[in-house]
Amino acid sequence: MSYQEKLRDLAERERKAELGGGAERIAKQHAGGKLTARERVELLLDPGSFVELDKFVTHRCSDFEMQEQKFLGDGVVTGYGTVGGRTVYLFSQDFTVFGGSLSGAHASKICKVMDLAVKTGCPLIGLNDSGGARIQEGVESLGGYAEIFWRNVQASGVIPQISVVLGPCAGGAVYSPSMTDFIFMVEGSSYMFVTGPDVIKTVTHEDVTKEALGGAEAHAEKSGVCHFVSPSEKACLAQVRDLVALLPGNNLDSAPVATPADGQGDAADRACLEIAKILPDSSNKPYDMRGIIADVVDRGEFMEVHAGYAPNIVVGFSRLDGQTVGIVGNQPSHLAGCLDIAASSKAARFVRFCDAFNIPLITFVDVPGFLPGTEQEHGGIIKHGAKLLYAYSEATVPKLTVITRKAYGGAYDVMASKHIRADFNFAYPTAEIAVMGPDGAINILYRKEMAAAEKAGKAAQERTRLVEHYKATFANPYKAAELGYIDEVIVPEQTRRILILSLRALKGKRERGPSRKHGNIPL
Repeated sequence: MSYQEKLRDLAERERKAELGGGAERIAKQHAGGKLTARERVELLLDPGSFVELDKFVTHRCSDFEMQEQKFLGDGVVTGYGTVGGRTVYLFSQDFTVFGGSLSGAHASKICKVMDLAVKTGCPLIGLNDSGGARIQEGVESLGGYAEIFWRNVQASGVIPQISVVLGPCAGGAVYSPSMTDFIFMVEGSSYMFVTGPDVIKTVTHEDVTKEALGGAEAHAEKSGVCHFVSPSEKACLAQVRDLVALLPGNNLDSAPVATPADGQGDAADRACLEIAKILPDSSNKPYDMRGIIADVVDRGEFMEVHAGYAPNIVVGFSRLDGQTVGIVGNQPSHLAGCLDIAASSKAARFVRFCDAFNIPLITFVDVPGFLPGTEQEHGGIIKHGAKLLYAYSEATVPKLTVITRKAYGGAYDVMASKHIRADFNFAYPTAEIAVMGPDGAINILYRKEMAAAEKAGKAAQERTRLVEHYKATFANPYKAAELGYIDEVIVPEQTRRILILSLRALKGKRERGPSRKHGNIPL
């Protein structure tokens, strides 16, 4: 075979590999409103940056006449490229080849890029579109999944791992995404479940659709499995690019510092003029914490994580002075900002991610306490609330706290208080820091006075007087400031300037915990 013939042979092999399961199956994929594995890679990565690995790998199975059904690449496209000029490793499952099912060879390709990502300290992105284990390969397929799972655990906290679910993800296939840092799903075409609707109907006689069982909305709002939901694959992949731009490549890198593409930065000393308009005069009136966050951060840009789940707490990424920061804030517009089981777990996981990847934490506090009730107690609010306490206590990144209004009881301690080693704690003059709210406190502190007032028929007036006295005496930031638990009571419009100066002061922070294999977080 001549040199030219060898080149033509290579080109033909590449053409076949890039055709996946063939033109007919590609057309079917498009008809279902889905992109192909390679189209997704092209949208995700910077143009012309993709370098493919293992393009000609095929499966090794000879049972069930599988030797007659071989496709180059074996149902997954793997390699590396750049997102915003920064290297990422990735795999993209091809549903046109055996429904994207995982074989031993398919798993080996994924494991190779996972290993390379860890070695080089680059983020790993998985584009998942698979029917699960390839039944014809039996235990070899199961072993392949376990090899991936093991690598997910080894890479956890070392490199960012992002899962993008762009089709079915069932059975054992869901556990790899669940162990990664962030999961993206698309409305109407992404599904995740351990057992599908047919199995559920057989075993429990429940009749449920794929969408209701494991669609994007179900996992974004009910289970909390999904972190981001998009209306289309194109929008989803653009959102993944946005997230990658905010994250460091690995646990040894610092949080990224970026200059806006248009060159228009945001002044460090810009006054936050909207906060005074957002904070209500009444301490019982709700407001949207996201408004305060937007007024403080660079250009008002905030990438909220888990937006649909546990809305009584807000978490997400933004920038201050160009540097990526992680933000946690109680949300008074939902459940008055109380901490409950879901909110505690949601925030704890986010705090731990930020700590693992050197992203400073900024906490906005307005919390009346933990949500009461038998459902919460029996569901384990003690254990789940302790997760957030543990996460903040364990975190060694710069930690800044701003108490905007209420900080009562144990929830005050949990929300990055000075006592669990926040570096700088600030409060607005509107802050109320105490063991409990005025109404509950006076029932204990002024029991005799209230009993006497009730006999005299003046209970309402006396209650009002005592509540105001309690607020003036205890429910303010000054007792805590006197004790050094609040470093400074600040004017709200100065929030941005003070936080940026604090971050600059903490740039060289070094803190080590005790020597140990690992702690035992209350799971």
